[in-house]
Amino acid sequence: MKCQKCDKIAIIHITEMIDATPRELHLCLEHANEYLHGGKGLDDVDVASLQDTADELVNDDFQLCPYCAHSFQDFRKTGKLGCGGDYRIFFERLEPLIFGIHGALEHGGKRPKRLGEVAKIGPSIVRLRYDLQDAVEVEDYERAAMLRDRITTLEEDVERQKAAAQCE
Repeated sequence: MKCQKCDKIAIIHITEMIDATPRELHLCLEHANEYLHGGKGLDDVDVASLQDTADELVNDDFQLCPYCAHSFQDFRKTGKLGCGGDYRIFFERLEPLIFGIHGALEHGGKRPKRLGEVAKIGPSIVRLRYDLQDAVEVEDYERAAMLRDRITTLEEDVERQKAAAQCE
C-alpha cells in the first residue's frame, strides 16, 4: 500500500474516529512523523527508533504458527485464526484485542448445567497441558511431573463425574 501523500510505501496505518466515522490514513515514515508531531520533526535517533518499531511490527505480522502455518497478517485480513495454537503463538498481540472486545480474558458466561463440574474442569486441563508443554520445552521436569500428576487427577475426576451422571 502506498502513502496517501506520496508514492512511498505506507508503513504507518492510523484509524481516527471523527464524528463516529472512522477515517483511515496510510502514511510513509516521513508523513507519519509530520502528521503525529505537527511537522516539528524528530531527531535521527527517534526516526530510527520509529523505523525499527515499524520493521518489528511487519516481521511480527508474518510470524507463522508451527501447527497450521497461519500468520497474524492472515488473522488481520480475515478476522479468523487458523487453529487453537494461534492463541498461544499470537497471545501478546491477541490479548489486548480480546480484552477490548470482551472486557475479560477468560470466559465468564453460562455453561450447560447437565455437565456440572466437568464444564469447569475441561478448560483447566487444557491450560495445564499447555503449561506442561512449556515446562518440558524449558526442561523443568519437576514442574512437568507435578503438572502431569495434576492433569491425571483432574481427568480421573471428570471420568468419575461422567459415570455418576450416567447412573442418575
